[in-house]
Amino acid sequence: MEEIRNRIVALADRLHHLNDLYYQKSESEVSDYEFDTLMKELSDLEKQYPELALPDSPTQRVGGTISKEFKQVKHRYPMLSLANTYSAEELGAFDERVRKGLGGQDFEYICELKFDGIAISITYENGSLVQAVTRGDGVQGDDVTANVKTIRSIPLKLKPGGNYPTQFEVRGEVFMPFSVFQKLNREREDVGEAQMANPRNGASGTLKMQDSAVVAYRQLDCFVYSLLGDTISATTHEEAINALQSWGFQVSDSWRKCTNLTEVQQFIDYWEANRSTLPLGIDGIVLKVNRFDQQEELGFTAKIPRWAISFKYQAESVLTQLESISYQVGRTGNVTPVANLKPVQLAGTRVKRASVHNADQIALLDLRIGDWVYVEKGGEIIPKITSVELTKRNPEAPAFQFITECPDCGTPLQRNPGEAANFCPNEFGCKPQLKGKMEHFIQRKAMNIDGIGAETIDMLFEKNLIGQAADLYSLTYEQLTSLERFGEKSARNALAGIEKSKEQPFSKVLFGIGIRYVGATVAEKLASHFRTMEALAAASLETLAEAPEVGEKIAESVFGFFRHPYHIAHIERLKLAGLQFSMPEMAAPESDILGGKSFVISGTFSQFSREELQEKIKSNGGKLLSSVTSKTDFLVAGHNMGPAKLEKAGKLGVKIISEQEFLSLVS
Repeated sequence: MEEIRNRIVALADRLHHLNDLYYQKSESEVSDYEFDTLMKELSDLEKQYPELALPDSPTQRVGGTISKEFKQVKHRYPMLSLANTYSAEELGAFDERVRKGLGGQDFEYICELKFDGIAISITYENGSLVQAVTRGDGVQGDDVTANVKTIRSIPLKLKPGGNYPTQFEVRGEVFMPFSVFQKLNREREDVGEAQMANPRNGASGTLKMQDSAVVAYRQLDCFVYSLLGDTISATTHEEAINALQSWGFQVSDSWRKCTNLTEVQQFIDYWEANRSTLPLGIDGIVLKVNRFDQQEELGFTAKIPRWAISFKYQAESVLTQLESISYQVGRTGNVTPVANLKPVQLAGTRVKRASVHNADQIALLDLRIGDWVYVEKGGEIIPKITSVELTKRNPEAPAFQFITECPDCGTPLQRNPGEAANFCPNEFGCKPQLKGKMEHFIQRKAMNIDGIGAETIDMLFEKNLIGQAADLYSLTYEQLTSLERFGEKSARNALAGIEKSKEQPFSKVLFGIGIRYVGATVAEKLASHFRTMEALAAASLETLAEAPEVGEKIAESVFGFFRHPYHIAHIERLKLAGLQFSMPEMAAPESDILGGKSFVISGTFSQFSREELQEKIKSNGGKLLSSVTSKTDFLVAGHNMGPAKLEKAGKLGVKIISEQEFLSLVS
């Protein structure tokens, strides 16, 4: 019995840990299948030995814990979990239970795709969106209304005359499309930030951001699939989703009505074979009894509806051999290991390389060259190694050792505390870093130099015609036409593109010079806040930290960048070349009514964006701070403001004002 007790405790601890990672940190250590297997084992043991069940067992929870960063809202209709199955036999058993529960009545199923995103509940009153709440623990969730309003496929106001109830609730799945996920990861890699593991984690992390402007930039999407309310006229799920579509909601057209299990299985098989054609991830299908009165008759258990079930696909996994591990050096110096595999077919594509992220991941998997490894497609996009087939391992294979020197320049690698990546510190002598910086400089979101691409940068660099971005502005027609496959027209186009780039605004220049952790959005905020390159370069660490959306890590990176002789000289050359080093002149100040007063703003606002409110404070003589201190005069509190700032303001006696009270101050 003690062995059973210990196993129950171990399972509960493991599941609590995985739940915390999944819901609070948007990370996944195991696949859904492994998680469900652990949960099923624990549930079965608790049923067999109820006296050993823990009072806080994960089986007693519908989902994860609640984030403390948002206002918590109790769901009017609990957002219950669905029972999961991975086999046709269990699906048949569910069908039998439904038939028995309905006493032989005829019934239909609605089959829908199970989207891999974040469940959301959205309330409408008189046709207007009034509240959006995450699933949370199923009983209550986080109020993320401001962030959900940035999702373009979610109507803010329905068209008049839509015959919709005065009040109703829709449920759906917020997701990050594959195309957006790939674009954001490229951007994160470009500025030296850790990449998102998969689109689901990306959607989860985005939906819980405090700055809705960043949420809008990340282009989340949503499919709705359920309608709830006290005055709903629909009698079937089919009618309800058709009504939602007619009112302007985005409903996936992939659903199907089925009259028997054979048709259900056909639906399952079709999408298992074709899910790679979708623009988002799915991990199975959801099966629901169509008629609402029959759903009511079947009812619920304490945690799940008896009229619905989720059939989950196991991630397609293949076994192949690890032939070697190579390394890529990015422009910020990060050294990324890449697993080179014996080519194998996976999810319709030929895979010969897979992600292993970093040295920690290699150690966790205990990878060894020559191992036979299981490979899956993470989020249906990036192949990744998930485990090793130990029975096929060569017992004499040595443990893998991550390289200690840069694979290109031989410089000893370093690793910052708290970061997973090893990096080459030879910023000014490592070829991949130097070329990467120039490729970053010419890209569309930076200097947008037409006529110059990565291949041209490579040729110019190898011929010693350029060594840093400023050298581009000294190139001549003769130098360009001397390049292989570079004719007269190409040379003229490139020189015109270089000249045109001098018109790019200061924020683009700031992004283009390639400060670690400074992406396009942060560059815009820094440019707006400091107005000139000189002011930014002269800023202290404390002053930098007061800028919008600039944390300690970014502030230290910017501060260090502008104090290195190489960067100082390079920036001076770019200035002499004629690039834009300042923002356009600001409009004349509105007043000095806020002179001598310092403000911290938190949350979102109805009449201003955060940037507009910041400009309003500055144009009336006020000073902006990024954190609440004893020197803060006012905390302007918006919707979904951070509780930590509110608590600190209360302790320090800082006056807390609303948006309307702020407007009264300046008027």
